Amino acid sequence: MKKKQWFENESFWLNYAPIMFDEVHWAEAHGVAESCCKIAGLKKGDRVLDACCALGRISVELALCGMDVTGVDITEPFLVAAKESAEAEGVSLELVNADMRTFSVPPEKKFDAAVNIYNSFGYCDSIEEDLRIARNISYTLKDGGTFILECISRETAVRWFTEGEWFERAGKTVLTKFTVDGAWEGLRSKWILLDPDGSRMEHEFVQRLYSAPQLRDLLLQNGFSSAEVYGGFDLSPYDYNAKTMVIVAKK
Repeated sequence: MKKKQWFENESFWLNYAPIMFDEVHWAEAHGVAESCCKIAGLKKGDRVLDACCALGRISVELALCGMDVTGVDITEPFLVAAKESAEAEGVSLELVNADMRTFSVPPEKKFDAAVNIYNSFGYCDSIEEDLRIARNISYTLKDGGTFILECISRETAVRWFTEGEWFERAGKTVLTKFTVDGAWEGLRSKWILLDPDGSRMEHEFVQRLYSAPQLRDLLLQNGFSSAEVYGGFDLSPYDYNAKTMVIVAKK
């Protein structure tokens, strides 16, 4: 039997989602969705794939912008929550419980654009698996379609590295510790949750760190005809001020 990777563990997401998807990230979702629509040149009714959609934070906002949205995620309880959020906002989503390493669509259902937002890339056990996700996204896009990928890069990880912090969120005390794997090949994160009753939960995972030129070139080698790197959804330069990496790739 194939070993499950950590992100396939539903209990992890159920416990950690309220910590990772806090109010600040929910509040910024509408602006991110509007920026994605603008970057991709989308019009109302265009089909958009939200790859690794989680709780539907971006999916719902894309639907509110008039897009025909399909959200895909491996964690079924997240899709239940996304459905409830969509219903509360009066929009419709197509939600698919699937692994992006194997997800596909028939030719007649290809998308005008795809997004992978909020640091949801680089967690597989191998680079080949990461690239399988990129290739699958390319295959699901129409010719000329746009893929918007946003995540931490090796450069931003170095620039903004901290050894850890603690804060209060969702009724818990959260302790974080960050270390470097290899020669900045990965960022190892340890999250410890402390409940007021004294109970403790901890989880550790590694995100592979790609440099911006490396990931750009890998996208160009795996189904995309162009790829540009930016420092934010405002398409600001990817320089020493960048706090994230946004790659805009064309099929």
